Amino acid sequence: MRKAVLILVLCALLIAGCGSPTPASPSVPTQASTLPPLASPTLDVVTPEYLGRGFLKAWQEENTTEMYSLLAPAQREQLTAAAFAEAYQTPLHTTTTISVTALPEALNIDNDKAWIDFREVWHTALFGDLQAHNRLSMVRIGAQWWIEWDAGTVWPDLVDGSRFGIEYQIPPRANIYDTTGAGLAVPATIVTVGVIPGRIEDEGLLLDTLYKVVGLTYDEIQQRYAGQPADWYIPISDITSEESLAYDEMLTLPGIERRERTGRLYTLDGVASHVVGWISPIPAETYTEYRNLGYRGDEYVGISGLEAWGEEILAGKNGARLYLVGADGTYVGGMAERQAERGRAITTTIDRDLQVQAEEALGERRGAVVAIDVATGAIRALASGPGFDSNVFVRPAENWRLQATLSDPNRPLLNRATLGQYPAGSIFKIVTIAAGLGPGAMQAETHFSCPGYWDGLGVANRKFCWLESGHGDITLKDALTASCNVTFYEVGSRLDAVDNEALPTYGKAFGLGAVTGLAELPEAAGLVPDPDWKWATYRESWATGDTVNLAIGQGFLLVTPLQIARMVAAVANGGTLYQPYLVDRVGGADGTPQIMAGPTVVGNLPVSAAHLAIIQEALLGVTTNTEIGTAWHRFAGLDIPVAGKTGTAEPAQKGAEPHSWFVGYFPADNPEIAMVVLVENAGEGSTVAAPMFRQILEGYNGLPITPLPTPPAPAE
Repeated sequence: MRKAVLILVLCALLIAGCGSPTPASPSVPTQASTLPPLASPTLDVVTPEYLGRGFLKAWQEENTTEMYSLLAPAQREQLTAAAFAEAYQTPLHTTTTISVTALPEALNIDNDKAWIDFREVWHTALFGDLQAHNRLSMVRIGAQWWIEWDAGTVWPDLVDGSRFGIEYQIPPRANIYDTTGAGLAVPATIVTVGVIPGRIEDEGLLLDTLYKVVGLTYDEIQQRYAGQPADWYIPISDITSEESLAYDEMLTLPGIERRERTGRLYTLDGVASHVVGWISPIPAETYTEYRNLGYRGDEYVGISGLEAWGEEILAGKNGARLYLVGADGTYVGGMAERQAERGRAITTTIDRDLQVQAEEALGERRGAVVAIDVATGAIRALASGPGFDSNVFVRPAENWRLQATLSDPNRPLLNRATLGQYPAGSIFKIVTIAAGLGPGAMQAETHFSCPGYWDGLGVANRKFCWLESGHGDITLKDALTASCNVTFYEVGSRLDAVDNEALPTYGKAFGLGAVTGLAELPEAAGLVPDPDWKWATYRESWATGDTVNLAIGQGFLLVTPLQIARMVAAVANGGTLYQPYLVDRVGGADGTPQIMAGPTVVGNLPVSAAHLAIIQEALLGVTTNTEIGTAWHRFAGLDIPVAGKTGTAEPAQKGAEPHSWFVGYFPADNPEIAMVVLVENAGEGSTVAAPMFRQILEGYNGLPITPLPTPPAPAE
């Protein structure tokens, strides 16, 4: 009988297959059985099967507290719970293990000894599945069974002080380029300029030198090293290797020391920062997530913008070599290896030169500029103001600048181009005239009378035109050029009488009230109010006044600059709504660029070619009609024809200055780019946004830049 049982056990071991060497069998057992897959038994320490199963189940659940409680009492006296937990956690961490599967295969009992032969599978982030056959030993003390544990229970090779070792191969982060190949985010040598207080010979000269190099005041520099040990190196600020070379002679002053490291550079002080984004050390709350992806844990990862969207593309994949180290630190043998995969460069649709002009025009103002290729939906510039320098996130020595950015009440990190939501003001009249020509059954030459006010909702609810004297007799087409409020109040009222959902429906068909589908950056949906929305939100019925307010872009309407830019691009290109995009291509693994999706049509404006031509002609008049155009004086003398629309939008905050809008496309006779300029609480559209639009256009085309008007001239 004993011989037969031994044969059964040996067969079970052979069936288990290969892996790391399994410990030698103990004395011949008196009982053996093959176990089914691990279930979820109720633990019974009287039975070795259930004791072993419970221990392995707890391991799969990473419950080292439960596992420790099952150890023999004498072992628990010699081994702390923390040391026991570390015996599991350390090798699992080293091998990048995400989870463990423990599969019991055979139970063996020999008087007061028992063991379960099991197969363990470590599911790792870097090396796939690591498998081995192992043995879990148990001992009976009195009437109770306990785990008889040693380090080899974790993994068969981890005996006699052996441990796992790992060497990472982390590929360099790939670059981000503009559409011409100019760098936006590139590798660079970062030079930290520091001070060793005990070596200072001429503090005045040192302070003057650092002031000129890093731009900090004397007090700010002194505060960094004051009271510090004389022989300590105190970082002051980071500069580029080019700057270090340019100031090389000055920075050899006693007391100044430079230290280099490889880092990431956001060119031109972080141009297109809201598009490119930034990298930072892995946040604590996502550490496990990145570890499970094969990261070592101390890398810089994308936090915002394309750096975050393209993390997998830019970072590539870590490589690593896993090996066994003996107790004396000597190399025992390799276990697994994975080759690193290089990151791939991202080429954006951004035109860096146009982006620079947009950012310079915005300056420190709160606002946004978006420029779109009218034929594809490719974004050529996307700026949000005030901007920020992404380099503050990768230069630890400049933490003071980072803190200033984070605490700025103007919220420079907010991407107003895609997340800012504003009333459209008179920009929305483009939609209103389209609806008036459509379901409103009006004509371009339909006449209206503007005495400077409108009493369509009753004298008590009188509404006024921006031109106090009124526009007199005016046609619908000219009313768009002149931005006559009274005309559009009347158009809104007539549309409401025909169908109170007509104007909201047109607004949505022009791409408003929903995200544009931009894949690379988060965006807000905005709001086009309609009768159903008002009832659901306020439990109030839609009134004629709601349509009248919507007709001039006020009321509950909210739009993003990106939505408006896409809308105007569709007006310019003949009515096609494209999905905006920022990534043109990524580098292929074999060096061949991988072209991304490219132009994607998502809709068409509900406007006939004839009606669209009327709108286009009216928009050209805004910049060329010297009698009624609201921005003709802002574009006089410009050789590049522009069609556009001014907007002065009243914000929700009572007493606040209006938002200044100008949207347009150029060249008007053969449109290439549609662009929107928005400046928060800046005044009238023709006073601020329109002149800035011209400045961007001039700077991009190498023309002399026209100064902004002062004092403001009267306009819409």
